[in-house]
Amino acid sequence: MTVTPVDLSVYLVTDAVQCKARGRSVAETVAQAVAGGVTAVQIREKHTDGGDFLRTVTEVAAVLPEHVALIVNDRVDVFLAARAAGIRVSGVHVGQSDLPPTAVRELIGPHAVLGLSAATPEELRVAAQDPAGVHHVGIGALHATRTKADAPPSLGHDGFARLARLSELPAVAIGGVNPADLPRLREAGAAGAAVVSGICAAEDPSVAARAYADAWSRVPTRSGEKNLA
Repeated sequence: MTVTPVDLSVYLVTDAVQCKARGRSVAETVAQAVAGGVTAVQIREKHTDGGDFLRTVTEVAAVLPEHVALIVNDRVDVFLAARAAGIRVSGVHVGQSDLPPTAVRELIGPHAVLGLSAATPEELRVAAQDPAGVHHVGIGALHATRTKADAPPSLGHDGFARLARLSELPAVAIGGVNPADLPRLREAGAAGAAVVSGICAAEDPSVAARAYADAWSRVPTRSGEKNLA
């Protein structure tokens, strides 16, 4: 199975409510964030129907350059509809309570990106051994966050580092991540950092994204590092 490489280093997870509160659409926020250095975008729409979700994915895809991956959160049906319509979508990210990765892989095919949320050593072990070929894992919450109501207890840097060492797959930190966290996360072996409020709720998403990108780039690349997963 060959999956197109994805740069996970500055990974934006969208929040339509936060974007709207700043007077921007999701697509406008994404365009500005990518200009600032975001390398991957995950569209998360927890409280909208499939038609509106698909419209958002379509609008975002129209403003993304080819090198930035577009991931659909949870909704395999929206991913499939987008792909059938000729929209460039890279893959799907699912959680532990969503369809199992093996079922998702069967639906999305062998070349799409498949991300999975994992927060325990057992979940990481299962993800690495899943024949579906999970591409990367999201580990969190790094800090306490109100963005995700059902987020697990915060891990802190030491907790994330322990799990990242156990993971056989590229690991992305999520949950209240700010630019000051990125050097320690990268030193701990993170493949990247997923950001929601830090960009979606920012006055200027481009400036906010640049702060994350600069913080990530300040740490020298380590031998064998897998931020391009």
